[in-house]
Amino acid sequence: MNYFQTFRDAAIVIALLIVPLLFLRAHLKDPSKLSRLDHGILQVSGPIQYVAEWAADGATSIIEDYVYLVDVKRDNDHLRAENDRVRAEMRSLRADAQRIHQLEALLGLRERLQTETVTARVIAKDISPSFRVVRLAIDQGEHAGVQAGMPVVSNEGLVGQIRRVSGRFADVLLTIDPESRVDVMVGDKGARGRLEGLGERSRYRGRIQFDRTDDEVAVGDEVYTSGLGKKFPASILIGYVSKINAQEFGLHQEGEVTPSVDFTRLDEVLILTSGPKDADAL
Repeated sequence: MNYFQTFRDAAIVIALLIVPLLFLRAHLKDPSKLSRLDHGILQVSGPIQYVAEWAADGATSIIEDYVYLVDVKRDNDHLRAENDRVRAEMRSLRADAQRIHQLEALLGLRERLQTETVTARVIAKDISPSFRVVRLAIDQGEHAGVQAGMPVVSNEGLVGQIRRVSGRFADVLLTIDPESRVDVMVGDKGARGRLEGLGERSRYRGRIQFDRTDDEVAVGDEVYTSGLGKKFPASILIGYVSKINAQEFGLHQEGEVTPSVDFTRLDEVLILTSGPKDADAL
């Protein structure tokens, strides 16, 4: 048995060596000098060569397609990473541009107020279940001379006042808070009243109670600080009348006010650390 296997293996090796040599010899000879054996070999080798070339071309195509796909995937990954980086840079640039715009607006507001101010950045916001801001924390406190009761404004109008100072930070009482009270002036006719926050969790609203029942006020009228009590400088925008409650036999006329400040987007504020030099600065 071992002898037969050895003979078989030797015959296979010899055949594998001789057959290619015969094919090569037949292909290299002058066509005019080919023998019948050579013609037979060429006839047999033709289909074999065709199949071999077809298989080689197919394998080459598969390999090239694989390499191409690998390169495309690598390029796509690179482009995707580059796109993510550019998008991140654009978001950062937009945020920087927005902050610069806010700071420029606050600088103009400071010049118009003609009073001593401290710039502060909003560092925390308490959010209600309906996604409304109910409290702000800022990054200025005792070290900057900030004290409870000082007005807080933005380029959109009155934000509120300092509620509490704790070290290097402070909490802001918003105009919509039910503890907030502001003497106001409304519309071109100069109607006067007092504004208090409604403290609603689902919307930003305040309630205004006018001093006179016959004051001429309308929805859309601007609401400003009156300057009475010298707590808030006069003529700082607070908001707009959004509703008038008619009372036929009441002692007071009431309405609702929508604040001009978007507390959700608030990032930078000014703290008024002293009274205005000119009551008509705004």
